[in-house]
Amino acid sequence: MSLCILAGGKTAMMAVSAFTLAWTHSVERTSWEEDWLVMPVGLKLVHARVKGSGAGMEPPANAILEDGWWSYEIRLRPVPRLVLAASGATQSGWSICADGSCMLVGEEAGTAVELAPCPG
Repeated sequence: MSLCILAGGKTAMMAVSAFTLAWTHSVERTSWEEDWLVMPVGLKLVHARVKGSGAGMEPPANAILEDGWWSYEIRLRPVPRLVLAASGATQSGWSICADGSCMLVGEEAGTAVELAPCPG
């Protein structure tokens, strides 16, 4: 599988079956990470970690505190695509990491970033 990343009218491709999406919360300035699977039917969120809580970031009841991170499993259906809206209120964009390398996206306010499985 491959992940297609559409940003600013350009498409980048990462040949991966899983990736981590990381960012800093715009209000609390707290780190957040999500683990995603790339599937033929879409993207499936399977795990999340947040370094702290507050302002809409309360960890669920199944969360475990590990090394300062609230870590928890997520059981949701895959989504066909994920749209990241760049508000300009955060310190930076999102980091998409897989296989030891990362790509920073969404640094410019107003420029949405779309993530989806690549066709075919």
